[in-house]
Amino acid sequence: MSAGLGAGATPALALSKAKPSPRAAIPFGAAIRVDLLRDDLDYRRAVLGNCQLVVGEGGLKWIDLRPQENQFVFDHPDRLLAFADANGMRMRGHTLAWYAGMPKWTEAIKTKKAAEHALYEHIDTVVGRYKGRIPSWDVVNEAISDNPAIEKPMRRSIWQDLLGTQHIDMAFRRTAAVDPQAQLVLNDFGFENPTDQCRAKRTAFLRLVKELKDRDVPVHAIGLQGHLPGEKEIDRDGISRFVAELHGMGLAILVTELDVIDDKLPADSLVRDEIVAMRAEAFLQAIGDVCRPEAVLTWGITDKFTWVPIWFSRKDGRPNRPLPLDANYRPKPMMRVINEFTRARP
Repeated sequence: MSAGLGAGATPALALSKAKPSPRAAIPFGAAIRVDLLRDDLDYRRAVLGNCQLVVGEGGLKWIDLRPQENQFVFDHPDRLLAFADANGMRMRGHTLAWYAGMPKWTEAIKTKKAAEHALYEHIDTVVGRYKGRIPSWDVVNEAISDNPAIEKPMRRSIWQDLLGTQHIDMAFRRTAAVDPQAQLVLNDFGFENPTDQCRAKRTAFLRLVKELKDRDVPVHAIGLQGHLPGEKEIDRDGISRFVAELHGMGLAILVTELDVIDDKLPADSLVRDEIVAMRAEAFLQAIGDVCRPEAVLTWGITDKFTWVPIWFSRKDGRPNRPLPLDANYRPKPMMRVINEFTRARP
């Protein structure tokens, strides 16, 4: 356990030194492509006009940050943090340990000792550079398998294969030691629908979190990504029970990567936008029925720039519309839902 932070403490992702009221507005933010802040004035205006938080779509992922074993490239995260600081925003860190986005040189890591050294060196260097400046980190991202079996719930990764589930303990403890004031988040997705797959994932995730808490691992918050399949209903009762169990363990809740995957929704953009907004609202309300999340972030701000068509392009050739602003930066019904959900409460 790191000095100055008890196992039960939960650092908050505050926007100022004063602790916010429980009914204060929830900070809203988005995943940002740093080059667009420079190259697209409308994009920059959209971020400035809507966001209090930013997180890099890339930049802090291993594949971006460490092209070679002995090389760290901090250009993008440094630029995003400078933008945030200059405009009164906070920046989240994403991510320190993940199964994907690994540079090719890591394929040479073959032993437990080498994996431990690489993970610790990465955390020491990256978190140490931004100590006191990035207040919240997705320490471990997407640790649970998409289809978790009871005997094998964890997703395969270089960390899981060589270090086992202990890699999660190691990553959180090391991050807490480097920056004792940072909020440390376990981030994952795929919990939201009334399907056996989502129920199994919720069960596996809760089991993991309980085990981590029993070992006094300094997990402070849970990041619920919320990449919502637009054609599926939200399991509001299931999500509320899930959040209640997590929150009951003293964990803060963040919505970290919200968007609605619309490849199977109707072609008509007005109809589609309403369904997208309805799914986002049901997801947020299922969480809000239990507690007010400390932050809501979408994975992107405008339909003009989104990851969704890379994996979920529409068969009719129409552009995807998963985000709060359309491709011309006009607010859609999803933005209305987010503004209503995040507003200050009397």
